[in-house]
Amino acid sequence: MIQKYCPDCGTALVERVLDGEGVVPWCPRCEAWHFPMYNVAVSMLVVNESNGKLLLVKQYGRPSFILVAGYVNRGEPLEDAVRREVMEETGMTVCRLRFNRTQFFEPSNTLMCNFTAYVIDDHHYHPNSEIDEGCWFTPDEARAHIRPDSLAQRFLNAALNDQQEEIIIHTP
Repeated sequence: MIQKYCPDCGTALVERVLDGEGVVPWCPRCEAWHFPMYNVAVSMLVVNESNGKLLLVKQYGRPSFILVAGYVNRGEPLEDAVRREVMEETGMTVCRLRFNRTQFFEPSNTLMCNFTAYVIDDHHYHPNSEIDEGCWFTPDEARAHIRPDSLAQRFLNAALNDQQEEIIIHTP
């Protein structure tokens, strides 16, 4: 999504070349560059460490399973957003995290940052009103039940195929 108007004065932006940056929107009235703005969200493979199963959820009346996900608050570290979203949506506490990968999602103008979030077990699983249904699946079952041709499916398959970046993040 390309910005068309200056967020400060409302003037139509024009494209100009900025040395070292390429073509960047420019406001002729404010005489200011406006770099792309987008949303940032996290999505998580939630893994039950006691049995290796993964949590997939259905939300907002949609019929297919996806990963737990949510938007990152302004100024919030990604790792904190993962912990917060898992707690808010499922009632469970993340005991450790693994960063997997990112991908820009054009339909919502969002940079999606995917993690694997480990929980000790599912004893504290209490979904909030955002989740219509949640089910624990083995990795092979999760592959079979995730929304086909979705970003969630790409993240799930990449993580299960162990094609993620090797960045380990331990939580306190």
